[in-house]
Amino acid sequence: MTKRKRIGILTAGGDCPGINAAIRGVGKTAIVSHNMEVIGISSGFSGLIHNDYEILTEDSLSGILTLGGTILGTSREKPFKKSGMPGTNKPKLIKKHYKEMGLDCLVCIGGNGTQKTAALLAEEGLNVIGIPKTIDNDVFGTDFTFGFDSAVTIATEAIDRLHTTANSHKRIMVIELMGHHAGWLTLYAGMAGGGDVILIPELGYDPKIVNRYLLDRVYKKKAYSIVVVAEGLQKPEGETSAAAWVAKMIEEGVRIETRTTILGYVQRGGSPSAMDRILATRFGSHAVQLIAEEKFGRMVVNRNNKTASVLLKETAGKLNLVPKDHSLIEKAKALDICLGIK
Repeated sequence: MTKRKRIGILTAGGDCPGINAAIRGVGKTAIVSHNMEVIGISSGFSGLIHNDYEILTEDSLSGILTLGGTILGTSREKPFKKSGMPGTNKPKLIKKHYKEMGLDCLVCIGGNGTQKTAALLAEEGLNVIGIPKTIDNDVFGTDFTFGFDSAVTIATEAIDRLHTTANSHKRIMVIELMGHHAGWLTLYAGMAGGGDVILIPELGYDPKIVNRYLLDRVYKKKAYSIVVVAEGLQKPEGETSAAAWVAKMIEEGVRIETRTTILGYVQRGGSPSAMDRILATRFGSHAVQLIAEEKFGRMVVNRNNKTASVLLKETAGKLNLVPKDHSLIEKAKALDICLGIK
């Protein structure tokens, strides 16, 4: 008789909507369609280091599709980083526990750091499959990650609500969204929420252009303005946040009352959108198909709305940034949205 394949699943890095949908997509496809055993590893790579896991069944996967967060827990443990107790070889411990668990493959659900670690584990000889998730949509190799659509929806609703307050008080409102390096969330939510100014790290910005644009809106009798900025926007050293700096820049240059809102972790919480549930499920199911075909060392991706995969080593250490010629940037310019550049 052919030995049943046994696979492990872990979720690492920051949480985001859709992780449980991906766990369910992997687990149910593996159990129902391929008769595989599924092991849930607790708290990311920390669970592999400390041998902390549980067996997942159809029953334990039932009802988690709509849940935010992750039933497995997560951590930002980076096993290849030179830190921790002297003499502790974390990659060696992971390999040891991987073998003791009898795993045929490890599925790593996470963002850039997770996929980089997954690629390094693949180089160490482990069978690994990566599934990309993040609200920033900055994982290289895939058009979209799950978590992104949910965050855009949450951020757009917040911007919608700021319109009424800004209009009532005739103010300029600055809202800061997540995105350390990539401006996808700010660009999409800013467009969807009717932002007047959208500032993202990839484009940079000229304060004079921003202030001139906002003054022009005043001259045109526009009652208020909404400014949407990414947290990773360039700012002078010592400034506490992108929103605070931009608000100061505007008040000094335009002399109009300006208020800030930093949306923060609200963007990562709660139930996933329908699109994220579908994308996460597609990713999870495709990951199992790769395992069944023994195509390891790969990351599941979405390209041109089709599910495919790329080599993990091709994604590690790279970022998916907004191209300066992206079609949405061109549409923003056509709508007279200020991007802080000429």
